Amino acid sequence: MNNSSKIDIDELTKEVMRGLQEYSELANSEMKKAVRKTANSVKKEISANAPKLTGDYAKSWRASLTEERSHAIHMTVHANPPEYRLAHLLENGHAKRGGGRVSGKPHIEPAEKNGEELLETLIRKAIS
Repeated sequence: MNNSSKIDIDELTKEVMRGLQEYSELANSEMKKAVRKTANSVKKEISANAPKLTGDYAKSWRASLTEERSHAIHMTVHANPPEYRLAHLLENGHAKRGGGRVSGKPHIEPAEKNGEELLETLIRKAIS
């Protein structure tokens, strides 16, 4: 008993391509979600660990969509004006007017490193 049916090679090709396209769209969607989640996580971590004199600097941090295309997304975590000018000085320290130095309080770099790890974890989880 031979119950095998014949499949046209063109139909098989179309089905394989359809499956790959569906996987690609799903992977793109999940990647974009991971990037958004990571950017927001980095923003929250920077705000939470930022030096707080008045609190304006910590509140000024934003995660902004810079560019989005069908297969790519770019987000930027930044401080809004005028507080953005303080980021480098607070992170790395600076010279005092009368001499000496004010030591920095690293709050951006640790958040960036944690964000890299989070993004990698989220993308690995999404595509597995």
